[in-house]
Amino acid sequence: MTVTLLGATEIRRLAAELDVTPTKKLGQNFVVDANTVRKIVHAARVQPGERVVEVGPGLGSLTLAILEAGAAVTAVEIDHRLAARLAQTVVEHGVAPEMLTVVDADALRITELPGEPTVLVANLPYNVSVPVLLHFLENFDYLQRGVVMVQAEVAERLAAKPGSKIYGSPSVKAAWYGEWKLSGTVSRQVFWPVPNVDSLLVGFDRSEGERGSEDERRRTFRIVDAAFNQRRKMLRQALSGIFGSSAAASEVLIAAGVAPTARGEDLTVEDYQRIAQHAGSIDEVGITG
Repeated sequence: MTVTLLGATEIRRLAAELDVTPTKKLGQNFVVDANTVRKIVHAARVQPGERVVEVGPGLGSLTLAILEAGAAVTAVEIDHRLAARLAQTVVEHGVAPEMLTVVDADALRITELPGEPTVLVANLPYNVSVPVLLHFLENFDYLQRGVVMVQAEVAERLAAKPGSKIYGSPSVKAAWYGEWKLSGTVSRQVFWPVPNVDSLLVGFDRSEGERGSEDERRRTFRIVDAAFNQRRKMLRQALSGIFGSSAAASEVLIAAGVAPTARGEDLTVEDYQRIAQHAGSIDEVGITG
């Protein structure tokens, strides 16, 4: 199978044909450089015979690069016009139709993926990148690894480690599911239209086994949100709203082996999980639900 990729001229022609104007609302910036989409596929270690889920395939630039690598693609596209045209585009570029499954839906609302893909590869809209990633990792446990292109500061936050100024709620929640690292840079000039922000590739490998139950995850994430909503405060103060008072928060923190005077940015995901476990053990009503 010889697959050809989209070039800048054809991308603009397709957009005109579909009357598609890239919009800030949907965070659409189409990649017009073949080397860039191949770089993303390489960073994701896509292998022949794998099934990849792509979120927001747009006109199909990255889709074709994934298919060129020999993988099958489940593409999730919210724009009905783009979803309807994608299958025709990949066939026109040398791909067997059965290699692509298009899901015409909002990525934040889907609860199942055809073919149970094991790899996530996407150029994610900047305005929904973190919610989409967390939704997919929460709901599709067969996803084992992935690489996504996102706004540079979002990528840096996802890959940040404790103690960093950019370490925050997204960092901890992403770490619940596995290890994250920056996987490459992307020039603004490979996009149409050219965005006014920089982009980076960030990749993840899911941890083996389950970190904890769904109830424990929800408890942990609620504690994380509370800690970073008042990140300048010590944890005994930041978590007082959940546990009822600073004294009660201190009791839970000490039981979990965490200093009450620490701040949210000092803790690992394991620290937050221990707090959630001890909060549950003493039946603190503020953390339920």
